Amino acid sequence: MKKIAVIPARFAATRFPGKLMQMMGNKTVIATTYIATIETGLFDDVIVATDCDSIRGEIQRLGGKVIMTRTDHESGSDRIAEAVALLEVDIIVNVQGDTPFVQREALQKLLHLFKDRTVQVASLMDVITDKISLHDPNVVKVCVDRNMNSLFFSRSVITYPRNTASTITHYRHIGVYGFRKEALLQFTLWPATPLEDAEKIECLRYLEHGVPLRMALTPPMGVDINTPADLEKAIKLL
Repeated sequence: MKKIAVIPARFAATRFPGKLMQMMGNKTVIATTYIATIETGLFDDVIVATDCDSIRGEIQRLGGKVIMTRTDHESGSDRIAEAVALLEVDIIVNVQGDTPFVQREALQKLLHLFKDRTVQVASLMDVITDKISLHDPNVVKVCVDRNMNSLFFSRSVITYPRNTASTITHYRHIGVYGFRKEALLQFTLWPATPLEDAEKIECLRYLEHGVPLRMALTPPMGVDINTPADLEKAIKLL
């Protein structure tokens, strides 16, 4: 199978505009994510898909590949689908531009899931260990069935511990996806769904069309940068 990583990189993020061009040490967030993805050595190619000239210039200065996309995409998946529509590829991994601590082991687990031919879409999760993250709406939670297929994603607390005597493990969804190309292109043909629109979580569109995401459990993978406070945490972690 030909496997590529595509990093969707939109400058005008709603919660933190321009976050991908913020500095982490001596590199920007997008450069740090791009280099970390390249250094995993797992992919036949790594491409940044963006609508921003400054991000294009940043990646090209590193000798990287960039595909310019439209500015009106509602989700990273839509942006990636435009970028790969004419490419000959089997598996596409969406590495979010704001996940600078992406790790080889985690991406390897994600790719391994596609050895099961029934898997159309896959993603990553880790265990939530603190109450602040559990109740933070910027942290997307996921619950799974016994086969590690996703049941639901939410910014609310799921599973809700109504029975306080029950032992529940809560999982954080890590915004790194893998798709078979056909599944990704199909996604773009469906209009946004009600649950997706309410939660602003794009992968709910798959669930609302009966397509589960196969999840892989990984160790904590640093900080996703959604807010200025997250950037400060990332700089300290770096």
